[in-house]
Amino acid sequence: MTGLDLDSRLRTIVGAGAKRLETARGLTTVRDMLDFLPRTYLDPARPTAFTHLPHGEDVVVVGTVRSATTRSMKTRRGRILVVDLEDDSGGGTLQLTFFKPFGHQDRLVPGARVVASGQIGTYGRQLQLTHPDYAVLDGGAGPSSAGSSSGGWLLGGLVPVYPATAKLSPIVHGDLLDLVLHALVELPDPLPEQVRAAHDLPGLLEAYHLVHRPQSVADHRRGRWRLKFQEAFVIQAALAQARLASDAVPAVPREPVEGGLVDALLERLPFDLTQGQHVVLGELRSDLSRPVPMNRLLQGEVGSGKTVLALLAMLAVVDAGGQAAMLAPTEVLAAQHHRAITAMLGPIAEGGMLGGMEGGTRVALLTGSQSTAERRANLLAAASGAAGIVVGTHALIQEHVQLAELGLVVVDEQHRFGVEQRDALRAKADAAPHVLVMTATPIPRTVAMTVYGDMTISTLRELPRGRQPITTHVVTGDKPRWLERTWQRVAEEARGGGQVYVVCPRIGEETDPDLPGADTVGPGGPTAPEQQAGAPAAGEEGGAGATDDPTGGEELGPAEEGPQLHGVHQVARALRALPSTADLRIETLHGRMSGEEKDTVMRAFATGAVDVLVSTTVIEVGVDVADATTMVVLDADRFGISQLHQLRGRVGRGGRPGLCLLVTQGGSGDAGAVERLDQVASTTDGFELARLDLETRREGDVLGATQSGGRSGLRFLRLARDEELIVAAHEAAWATVESDPDLAGHPALRRELALLDAERAAFLERG
Repeated sequence: MTGLDLDSRLRTIVGAGAKRLETARGLTTVRDMLDFLPRTYLDPARPTAFTHLPHGEDVVVVGTVRSATTRSMKTRRGRILVVDLEDDSGGGTLQLTFFKPFGHQDRLVPGARVVASGQIGTYGRQLQLTHPDYAVLDGGAGPSSAGSSSGGWLLGGLVPVYPATAKLSPIVHGDLLDLVLHALVELPDPLPEQVRAAHDLPGLLEAYHLVHRPQSVADHRRGRWRLKFQEAFVIQAALAQARLASDAVPAVPREPVEGGLVDALLERLPFDLTQGQHVVLGELRSDLSRPVPMNRLLQGEVGSGKTVLALLAMLAVVDAGGQAAMLAPTEVLAAQHHRAITAMLGPIAEGGMLGGMEGGTRVALLTGSQSTAERRANLLAAASGAAGIVVGTHALIQEHVQLAELGLVVVDEQHRFGVEQRDALRAKADAAPHVLVMTATPIPRTVAMTVYGDMTISTLRELPRGRQPITTHVVTGDKPRWLERTWQRVAEEARGGGQVYVVCPRIGEETDPDLPGADTVGPGGPTAPEQQAGAPAAGEEGGAGATDDPTGGEELGPAEEGPQLHGVHQVARALRALPSTADLRIETLHGRMSGEEKDTVMRAFATGAVDVLVSTTVIEVGVDVADATTMVVLDADRFGISQLHQLRGRVGRGGRPGLCLLVTQGGSGDAGAVERLDQVASTTDGFELARLDLETRREGDVLGATQSGGRSGLRFLRLARDEELIVAAHEAAWATVESDPDLAGHPALRRELALLDAERAAFLERG
């Protein structure tokens, strides 16, 4: 059938079957159908062991008819066909039963090889498929599939197995797909011919035949490799075009100024920059001096010194007559940055004030919860240019906020902001501003190339001298003595001058019932069954949440089985009643508090007026308290690996070693929970943990689905396993775009780029 392509509607090929495909699987186009790959393959030449088939699940099996009997039914009129199907190992049988034998008894004869699909049930002790879909491979009256077309695609080679639903069996799906494959004559190929030749890749239509109708394992592997390569290639081409477009927009060069504010801060710092910091500072100053926008990602371990480098970059822009804006994801972090920057600059941040440095600047803070007078003063300082550095949250993006000459945008924790928000801030500049993004979550190479591929990446691996080590231990629910010792250790740290974070996965309500065994606080069995869990940490201001929460961040309702998660209010109340901690100064912090309330609590904690801070993950990013030495994370198995590493980076930031205790209730059904926590406890190498996290987390989490509320858009790539492929696709795609920026000679590739959906574009457009 000519004129068909990937965007053709299925109804033009399969007719009425298109409605079944749309209802059962949401497939409406040829592309949808071809990209819905088999979940596995059966080899008719290898045994299928029936004894291990899961009861109640949909299965696809291959076997040989041993006997077929048609008899009258005992309890009602009519006849029944019972077919004994034997697996190839000879060790198990499965009955196929048909309450209307006509049309089946002539095909299902002894010796016939059969592929059958349906839901496994039992009759007595006998495994059974009732009225299954099937196809006869040989030995019968020719290939046939009950209720569908010929099933001839099952003859020879491997048998592809598609997921079953109540409305569409795998065999019927395969029959409809066969119509599609036979209708296609050719498909426009997004991969240039020279790229396919260089990497020994089949054409697109051939690749689809290899994955859907393979003769061997090598066939479907080759087809999948080609589809993965294409997906990586198209993404990399989009990144390459984005980078070229960014470089084509002029920016104001910010040349270094001798004896300026940068030099003043370097002289004022009470420590020397590490070698790695010196290298990155050189990269930043070089980028800022160019007439094209800097578009750089700075990644580094918690406490590796990213903030001081960002401050030096901002001062470099101020030295050159510009203005810098720093976006933080939460008011707590924005206020923290403002305090830290102001303290670090000292008189440098008191330009025009009595005692301030001559030629100094000002640092303004803009958040949504400021008083009218304070906000008006900061708005004026930003608009007039008196404040060379403006720190804020989303409040910076509001239309009435004016900046005098925006030259640099610093974004802390890139994944907390949507693309539209960053674009709104950039729009406040007359020329394209330089952009620096900081992240304390180390990024595996494949993620960096796939998500941040249009950005230049700088990495800080070494920690500043004097940074203390952090020891991590896992406390499990089956060791109550360890939990008791946990709270004793908290009390000892507090009385010894240290401060403690206790992190909970949810806020809860002040009316929540007391924790069971509140004399110990922690694992002790489920709470009252009528208890409603409060808002999880995922609901914090931009918080990443408990990434391993199987509820997907929703509240746990009363029907939720197993232990309930610890809430901030419950834990604080229990600690105030616990003998070992009752005399400590305990406060709470969470996302439902107003900005003023949160700032008051954080100030009190920072000044040592609070011993124990019971909090959600609102303290995950950027909070810096030198005397915080200990962290207890409750229900730690509900957090991701990288998030736990990020959290524990809040302690050990002063002159004393840090301690992190990961508490898990256990019994939640996650067999890998303790193993995952042990991985966190075994190393403080954030890059190694990021690699492990990539292997255990959903692809969408890695790509930032929490930022847009959708899925990653990746169909075939697995970032944890496809590094070699992604690197090869990166090199090929960037070479293609550099030689033909508009892709005039590659219309099929240009069309694929145009079809990138809004979600995927949000992940790619980082500049």
